[in-house]
Amino acid sequence: MEIRVIVPCFNEEDIFESTCSELTKILDKDSIIKKYTYDILFIDDGSSDKTLDIIMAKTKFNKRIKYISFSKNFGKEAAMYAGLTHSKDKDAVIIIDADLQHPPELIPIMIEKFIRGTDQVIAKRDRKNENFLRKITTKTYYKLINKFVDVPITDGIGDFRLLSQRVVHAIVSMTESQRFSKGIFSWVGFKQEIIEYENKTRVAGQSKWSFKKLIDYGVDGVISFNNKPLRLLLYIGLLVCFFSIIYILITFINIMLYGINLPGYFTIIFAILFLGGIQLISISIIGEYVGRIYYEVKARPHYLIKKCNVDNE
Repeated sequence: MEIRVIVPCFNEEDIFESTCSELTKILDKDSIIKKYTYDILFIDDGSSDKTLDIIMAKTKFNKRIKYISFSKNFGKEAAMYAGLTHSKDKDAVIIIDADLQHPPELIPIMIEKFIRGTDQVIAKRDRKNENFLRKITTKTYYKLINKFVDVPITDGIGDFRLLSQRVVHAIVSMTESQRFSKGIFSWVGFKQEIIEYENKTRVAGQSKWSFKKLIDYGVDGVISFNNKPLRLLLYIGLLVCFFSIIYILITFINIMLYGINLPGYFTIIFAILFLGGIQLISISIIGEYVGRIYYEVKARPHYLIKKCNVDNE
């Protein structure tokens, strides 16, 4: 049995040694017990620090260390897709972050459940040690997104998981450029088990997720797996038309009974601003979908490889 651990990296020089040491220590011990071979594939997502140099130095002393380095920063979604694309021959693949917020000690549990026949072993974190504002914002986001998307998205479940070979093949076959892995993992299905762990803070380095990136990722989640925002625009348009007709009838009856009343500044300004706001929102939502069609039609590669020591596929 061959297991591969995929670790996306972007400017992780401060924590790489700790991550690599922790992973190899756990995998060495577990592979002896469960009799499997493993390697660790680091995906350097165009790091501007010494991450790639450190990885390449490691490969000289440990043949189990593999790497793919992108020509520039293509994002974590592209890094995970590259790792999975180059791991289709493995019996199972584990995706884990490089910051040790995903506890590597869960890997033996994941492999044990995989051996028993589970296709996706999913790690779910709790929300302990998170600040109050982020906790409330996250819970609100997941409640909202599950009302829009066509697949269930669970709070606390991220990319840390084990995937069987057939799940990897299914995900790699989905070649869309605008990827939202949380939705893709949920959409492909297969037998799943969830294991929970306590939320951890970064050991070193800084988070690459700014507030703006989190907002963009949230929008991707809403847009990627449904057309409900477009349907919502239809409902809003019908509702506005209904109230407009009611308003016109009331105004007409008022004119018939009391004559023309010139004052109407507030009504006009309100109507202009309200309808203008709805139009701008509608155009923006439609533009998001059109933009995604534009990127899909161009069919550019998800990533470009600068250096690697694994076979291209």
